[in-house]
Amino acid sequence: MIYLDNSATTKQHPEVTKKMLEYMETAWGNPSSLHRAGLEAEKGVKEARRRLERLMPAAGGRIAFTSGGTEADNLAIFGAAAARRRQGNRIVTTAVEHPAVLECCARLEREGFEVIRVGMDGQGRLDLRAMEAAIDEKTILVSIMQVNNEVGTIMPVDETGRIIGEKQSPALLHCDAIQSFGKIPLPKTADMISVSGHKIHGPKGSGALWMRRGLQLPPLICGGGQEGGLRSGTENVPAVAGFGLAAQLADENWREKMDRICAMRTRLIEGFEERIDDLVINSPRRAGEEPDECCGAILNVSFLHTRGEVILHTLEQGGICVSTGSACSSNQKGQSHVLQAVGCDPKRTEGAIRFSLCADNTMEEIEETIRATEEAVKRFRRLGSFR
Repeated sequence: MIYLDNSATTKQHPEVTKKMLEYMETAWGNPSSLHRAGLEAEKGVKEARRRLERLMPAAGGRIAFTSGGTEADNLAIFGAAAARRRQGNRIVTTAVEHPAVLECCARLEREGFEVIRVGMDGQGRLDLRAMEAAIDEKTILVSIMQVNNEVGTIMPVDETGRIIGEKQSPALLHCDAIQSFGKIPLPKTADMISVSGHKIHGPKGSGALWMRRGLQLPPLICGGGQEGGLRSGTENVPAVAGFGLAAQLADENWREKMDRICAMRTRLIEGFEERIDDLVINSPRRAGEEPDECCGAILNVSFLHTRGEVILHTLEQGGICVSTGSACSSNQKGQSHVLQAVGCDPKRTEGAIRFSLCADNTMEEIEETIRATEEAVKRFRRLGSFR
C-alpha cells in the first residue's frame, strides 16, 4: 500500500506502540492514586508533559492533555470566550479553519458573540488588511490555524499576534497547530496552541492544549480536577505516554525529514505537470516554513474534467490512498469550504485531490503515484464520464 493521506492520520510509530503497551500491561494504575501502581502511571503522564512542554514556543506554559485536537480547540475557544466575556464580544477567525474551530465559533455566534471570518486569496493566503481591520478593542479571541489542512498554506500567525499587540487589543491568540506540529516551528506569539497525537505517528484519541504562563481558562469538563482543573477525568495514560514519545520522535531531525518530504512533493508537481493536461495546483507552489508558503507535507491538485472521488477510488484499487479533502467530518460529503473560500469554482473543486506525505514515503512511491494518477485521469476523461 502507498499511503498518501497523512493529513488524515499517520501510521503509529512502533516505538509508540511499545510504550503504550508498557502502560497497559505493567504501569496500568490510576495516576491520581497514591500507591506504587498509581505513581508509576503518574510518571508516564509527567514525562509526556515534559516532552511536549520542551517543544512549545515559551517556557513556563501549561499543557492540558485532551482526547484530541478537536477537544483542544473547543477548550481554547469556549474557555477564552468565557474568560474574556466582560472585555468584549468579538471573535475573529478565518474562513478556512477546521470545523473544530468554525463550529465552535458558530455556536458562540448563536449565543450573542460577534464572529468575523476573514477571507483568503486564490491560494488560501490570509487577507492581512482585513484581519487588521477586524481586530479592535472589543476583540477577545483570534483563532487562526498555522497550516491549512486541505491546501497546506502556512498562515501568518505571528504577524496576527503583532497586530493584536500594536492595537493593544485584549484578544487572546489561539493557534490550531494540528497540521504543523512536528513539521515547522510553532508560532511565538500564540497564547494557546492545539496539537494532536495521531498526526505525528502517535495514538488516535490523544491531544493537548498549551497555554501561555498565567493564562486561566474555565474547564469544559468538570469533575475530579485532573489536568490542573482544566480537564477532569482519569487520564488515558497509554495514549498520553504514546503522544509524548511521538512528539519527541517527530522533533528528532525534523528538518532533514521535511527536506525529504519537500523533495517528494516537488516531484509530484513536476510529474503531474509533465504527464497530465488541464490541472490546477490549489496549494502554494513553494514549500517552506514561512507564511504564504506551503507546508511540504500537503499538495492539493484539481484534475479538471474529472471527479475527485472517482479518481480516489481508482487509485485505491491500485493500493494508493489519497483524499478529496479533510477526513475529520464524519465522511460528510459536499463542496469543500476551504476550496470555496479560496475561489475555486465547482468543477475545480469536484476534481480536487489532496496528497499528504510523511517521512516514511519514498520517491519510488511518488513515481508510482504519478503513473497511476495519469492513468486514472486519462481513463476518466476518455470515457467521458464528467457531467
